[in-house]
Amino acid sequence: MSLLDTINSPTDLKSLSLPDLEILAEELRERIIDTVNRNGGHLASPLGVVELTLALHYVFDVGTNKDQLIWDVGHQCYAHKLLTERKDVFNTLRKKEGISGYPKISESEYDCFGTGHSSTSISAALGMAAARDQQGKDFDVIAVIGDGAMTAGMAWEALCHGGHLGRKSLIILNDNEMSISKNVGALSNYFNRLITAAPYKRAKQDVASFVKNIVGQRVTTTIQRIERSVKGFITHGEIFQELGYNYIGPVDGHDLPLLIAVFSNLKKMEGPMLLHLRTEKGKGLKAAEDDPLKFHGISPETVRKIDTEGGAIPAKIEKPGPVVKTFTDAFMEGLLEAAHKDERVAGITAAMPTGTGLSTFEKEFPSRFYDVGIAEQHAVTFAAGLATQGLKPVVAIYSTFLQRGYDQLLHDVCIQNLPVVFALDRAGLVGEDSPTQNGTFDLSFLRCVPGIDVLVPRDDVDTRLMLQWCLEQDHPTAFRYARGKAPTIGTTENRDVSRGEILRAGTDLNFLAVGPVIGACLEAAELLEAEGISIGVADARFVKPLDAALIDSLIDHPIITVEENMLDGGFGSAVLEYAANNDKLHQLRIKRMGIPDVFTPQGTRQEQLESHDLHAAGLAAAARHFVQTLAQSTL
Repeated sequence: MSLLDTINSPTDLKSLSLPDLEILAEELRERIIDTVNRNGGHLASPLGVVELTLALHYVFDVGTNKDQLIWDVGHQCYAHKLLTERKDVFNTLRKKEGISGYPKISESEYDCFGTGHSSTSISAALGMAAARDQQGKDFDVIAVIGDGAMTAGMAWEALCHGGHLGRKSLIILNDNEMSISKNVGALSNYFNRLITAAPYKRAKQDVASFVKNIVGQRVTTTIQRIERSVKGFITHGEIFQELGYNYIGPVDGHDLPLLIAVFSNLKKMEGPMLLHLRTEKGKGLKAAEDDPLKFHGISPETVRKIDTEGGAIPAKIEKPGPVVKTFTDAFMEGLLEAAHKDERVAGITAAMPTGTGLSTFEKEFPSRFYDVGIAEQHAVTFAAGLATQGLKPVVAIYSTFLQRGYDQLLHDVCIQNLPVVFALDRAGLVGEDSPTQNGTFDLSFLRCVPGIDVLVPRDDVDTRLMLQWCLEQDHPTAFRYARGKAPTIGTTENRDVSRGEILRAGTDLNFLAVGPVIGACLEAAELLEAEGISIGVADARFVKPLDAALIDSLIDHPIITVEENMLDGGFGSAVLEYAANNDKLHQLRIKRMGIPDVFTPQGTRQEQLESHDLHAAGLAAAARHFVQTLAQSTL
């Protein structure tokens, strides 16, 4: 039996010796690697915080009505889940009806705050600390912020407020020099200067014993001496001290005995504290240590087995057949083509150059590429500034993250009618990453903003052409595309993406859809044809403004609108509003299909689509029932 098998709750850790904890750390890494290799998920980040997780649970008593532990970003929490009564179901990680890859309040009393987007932990921790003091309670509040989350403005807003309030709390800056990609910006450079300062370099060879001597022996008598001796240890951390925090660090985040000693002493201190840890993303897996970007997240389709000693990855077995581009690939091809033709085209990302495809753009056009860090609000207004000077900025951002820049989109771009292009990746359902990552709201929240055009490509060809169309406009535009492969749907010759398109004629009913779900609509029409039901399929392409001519040509027949977006305020709602505003509501026989008023739980993307009947069989069943219902109503 492994040590991990004996851990039924964090309380069991407290009886273990330090050598046992070191063994447990390796077992945790092995379990994480094995599970992620089977299920897919984040890998480098959770491997980097194993010792930190053990030390936190060894010293603190985390749970409901106990010490509160908040994991920023969230994908660092795998070891935490293994130690908090979920090891027996850890094999269900990110699976449908399994445990989430992120902290989730409804999943466990040990998940004190749900996270998925970055830089929220300090704000949440400060709120918890203020509530604790207001209610006269006594518990510790710890926020672990890392993977680049400190580059976001929200984190600094919370730091400023926390220093002002002066509540007892511990912020742990897990500094691994990485978000998903390499950290950028002046703040990252500041942290690098801290760890390369001469005092730290002199102590680095024997940093563990050096810190133990100071923290473990000299700082043991009174809280006053602890604060006096530990504050500004090795480097001064002036920026945090000026904000009102007792700064400690940098400290080796993989030295388990040291972490336990530091946490034990910090637990006795008062006021806001910031502990600066240096960790290595991917720790314990050589391949992930060497390339943390590649191993930030992996999928079982691409990695079959990892040699934990050598880090070797057997070659991927390619399935025969034609290579199918992803929507991201198609977007990047279009952007490169546009940039070669027009030197005014610029690419902007918020710490996601690889995920959005802009890393390719950066290599070819480094002077026109901007990674602003995890700062979506700034990314949007920065793009607005570029646009005022005649440039053509393209903001490549995940749909779920544009939610964080909504005010700037409305106020700084659209009110001023600036020609910024928003390329919204991972729009719609995204699969196993939890409800926090689904991009199912953008059609609804963009459609109500005056002055912006909103388009949805169905395939790779449309994606490239829509980007080109957007760059030609003199006002704000957005086009949103799905995660994953973008098979070509329909003919490729003479496409005109400035209007909708009828892909298949039908007499009994028409699917009027946007996005790649059109492929499922065509399949459903084929299924129903065999039953003698004639179904047409039309690609609306535009959600705002609607192609009025296309809708008018279909309105005499029953319509099922289909979208990979929330039904409330989405594409189907737009069609209803068009009919109402143009006195055509009496003509309209309509059924809307999309995502109901729920946060879609994790599962594969296909499982998520099926749960909302957005697959061929589900669409066929809906169309069949609608046709039958209409026939009965006329009897």
